[in-house]
Amino acid sequence: MENNKVTTSEPDLNELLIIKRNKLSELQAAGNDPFEITKYDVSHHGQDILDQFDDLEGQVVSIAGRIMTKRLMGKAAFIHIQDKEGQIQAYIRKDMIGDAPFDVFKTYDLGDIVGVKGLVFKTQKGEISVKANEITLLSKSLQVLPEKYHGLKDTDTRYRQRYLDLIVNPDVKETFFKRSKIIREIRAYLDNRDYLEVETPVLHTIPGGAAARPFLTHHNALDMDIHIRISLELHLKRLIVGGMERVYEMGRVFRNEGLSIRHNPEFTLLELYEAYTDYHGMMDLTEDLIRTVARNVLGSAVVVYDEVEIDLEKPFERLTMIDSIKRYTDIDFADYPDDASAIALADEKEVHIEKHFKRGEIINAFFEAFVEDHLVQPTFIMDHPVEISPLAKRKPEDPAYTERFELFITKREFANAFSELNDPIDQRSRFDYQESLREAGDEEANRVDEDFLVALEYGMPPTGGLGIGIDRLVMLLTNSYSIRDVLLFPTMKHKD
Repeated sequence: MENNKVTTSEPDLNELLIIKRNKLSELQAAGNDPFEITKYDVSHHGQDILDQFDDLEGQVVSIAGRIMTKRLMGKAAFIHIQDKEGQIQAYIRKDMIGDAPFDVFKTYDLGDIVGVKGLVFKTQKGEISVKANEITLLSKSLQVLPEKYHGLKDTDTRYRQRYLDLIVNPDVKETFFKRSKIIREIRAYLDNRDYLEVETPVLHTIPGGAAARPFLTHHNALDMDIHIRISLELHLKRLIVGGMERVYEMGRVFRNEGLSIRHNPEFTLLELYEAYTDYHGMMDLTEDLIRTVARNVLGSAVVVYDEVEIDLEKPFERLTMIDSIKRYTDIDFADYPDDASAIALADEKEVHIEKHFKRGEIINAFFEAFVEDHLVQPTFIMDHPVEISPLAKRKPEDPAYTERFELFITKREFANAFSELNDPIDQRSRFDYQESLREAGDEEANRVDEDFLVALEYGMPPTGGLGIGIDRLVMLLTNSYSIRDVLLFPTMKHKD
C-alpha cells in the first residue's frame, strides 16, 4: 500500500529534531527523564582503560560520555563512547542488561550522553571494550551531530559553536589541552625563579603601556569613563617601585583593533619585571623560557610550523634593527642621520610614512617593509629608535636608540622587552611627545600617566621587563595557523 512505501531518502533536519523531542517526551512519560539525574560515579576514562588493560581486564568499571557511533545487531549492539580523552567501545547485550532496558537503549541517539558500567574485555577482533551490565541515559541530545565522515569543517561554525567543534574534531581538543599545559609550564618556570604572580586592574582611568586603541566603557556609580586595559605594564612597574623586585601577570588585555589570523581584540599577555637586570637579561630569560616550555610540553624544542622546521634549540640570533635593514636592503641608516634625509629616502624607496614621522619612525617603517618577512627562525631584533619606544631606557652610548628588543619567529612578533626607563624626567618628555602624536591624529599613542610619573619620582631600580603574547606562542607550539584556532571563544562578527 502507498502508506507503507519504503523510502531511502534522509529525513530533513526539522523532522529529526521532532523525533528526538518525541523520544524525550516518551522517556519522561515512562518515568525515565534523563534530566532528573544529578550525578554519575565515573571510575575510569576510556584512555585509562586502553592504557591499563592488562591490570583492568575482567574488572568492573564505570565510564560516561557521548555516543558517537551505534551499531545494532539484533539482541546486541556496539557503541563508541567519547569522553574528554577520546573514545572507547562498549558492548551492549540484551541478556546482560535486561529486555526492557535494552528496548529503551535502542531508542538512544548519536550525541546522547550515557553512563556504562561493566567488565573490561577484548572482543574477538581485538578491540578493548566494556561489556555493559547496565547503561544509563544521563542527557538527551536534542540536536543532530554533523555527519560522521564529513565532520565539522566550516570554520565560521567551528568558531561560533566551539562546543560542537570540540565534540566532533578531537584534534581541536588536543590543541586546548596543550594550551593549558603551556600556561602551566610558564607559571612553573617563573615560580621556580622566585617571581611573584600578581593581579592588576582591568579597568584603567588612563590606558597605557602599549601603542593601541582602547575600549571605552562608563562607570555609572562614579559617573566616569573607564578604559579596559591594553597592557599590564604600568601597574606592574609600580610594584617594582614598591620593592617587589620580581613580578609577573598572565591575563587578558583588550585592544580596539581589527580581526585577522594574528589579531583578536582580547588576547592573553604575559608581562614580567625584574629589578636589577636589563634587556640582555630579559633576552636570556625569554630564550630559555620558550625553549624549556617547548621541551616540557612537546618533548622537543624543534617544532614544525606550517611545514617549516623551527629550531628553538639553537641560540637565537641577535641583530640590531639598523643591521637587519642593512642585511636585507643594503641601506645603512648611518648615512641618513636626520629627519630630512630619512624622509627623502622613504620617498625614493616608496615606503609609506605619515606626515609626523621622524627618522626613528621611518627606520621602523623600513624594518616592517623589508625585514619582518625574512625572520622565520628565532631572531631578537634589538636597539629600537627612541621615537617608537616611549617606555624603554636610552642606550648610554647612542641615545637615539633604546635598550629594547622584539623576538620574531615565523615572521611574527612574539615578545617585546626593554631595559625599563626609570628616569621620571625623561619619561615625562617621552609622554609629552606621545601626546603630540595624539594631537596629530595617532589614536594609538601613549597618554601621560601622572601617577606613574610620581611613582618613578620615588625611585625605580634598574629593571628589565618582558611581554610575551601567549596566544602566538600557543599557535607556534600547536602548529595552528590562525589565532582563532587557539582561542576557545574568539571574537566574531554578528551573523547579520
